[in-house]
This record gives sequence, structure tokens and C-alpha cells, in this order.
Amino acid sequence: MITPTDAGSTVIPCLRYRDARAAIAWLERAFGFQAQAVYAEGDIVYHAQLVYGRGMIMLGSVDNGGEWGALVAQPEEIGGRETQSACVVVSDPDAHYARAVAAGATVVIDIADQDYGGRGYACRDLEGRLWWFGSYDPWRENGL
Repeated sequence: MITPTDAGSTVIPCLRYRDARAAIAWLERAFGFQAQAVYAEGDIVYHAQLVYGRGMIMLGSVDNGGEWGALVAQPEEIGGRETQSACVVVSDPDAHYARAVAAGATVVIDIADQDYGGRGYACRDLEGRLWWFGSYDPWRENGL
């Protein structure tokens, strides 16, 4: 039987940005992420790990030359749409919302109490990626 690791996140969203260095700085300022590791040369970020609590995202610069890069589209290439998005559990969604808006995040679903519990909002980052931030914690709510 295959079992997941007990260390940190077991599902880690991976994102690509045209200006990955600017994205890292913005994600730290706007959303409160902290860079844990950044492997880069000049303007090219080969791999970066950003953490938020026990959660993590990984990101790098856009590169459509490789096998993986050819499979990934940026939001502006597909009419601003997303096929996936990250959901981040935050303890104070109103304070997080204010921080993100102050940093220039584009709110696409205003902050509100949710029918399923918690409070949250959706926004786009500096390159149009879609994010959800809210207080609903499925691990706690479902006793997991």
C-alpha cells in the first residue's frame, strides 16, 4: 500500500509565471507567502517553493520549450480562464482580503460568508491566476 508522507503538504499546486521573480515578491507582499527556496539564474526561476503555514506552492518561469511547458497555458493565452486554482485556508479572511486588495489583487468574487461554512473571496494575482482564500477548513470541519 502506498501511503502519503506526514511532512507538510501532500498536494502542492505548481504555477508558472512570465516574470517569476516579480511573482514571488508579489505573492509574499499580497498573500503572505514566504519563499522557502528559490533556484534561479538571472531572470529565470527554475524552481521556487513558497510556504503559507503548512501549505506550499511551487513555481517557476514560463518555458514552453520543454515537455512539461508545452502542456501548460497561461491565463492570458486562454481568455483569462483557469483550469485549476488554489484554495488557501486563512485564519482572518477579512484582513487577508484587505492585504490582497492593497497590493493590487483583482477581486472576482467579493468576500462573503459561504453557505457551506467559513468566509472567503476569490481574486486574480498579478499575472491573472485565480485564487480562493477563506476560513473554511475542511480538515477541521470534517474531523480529519
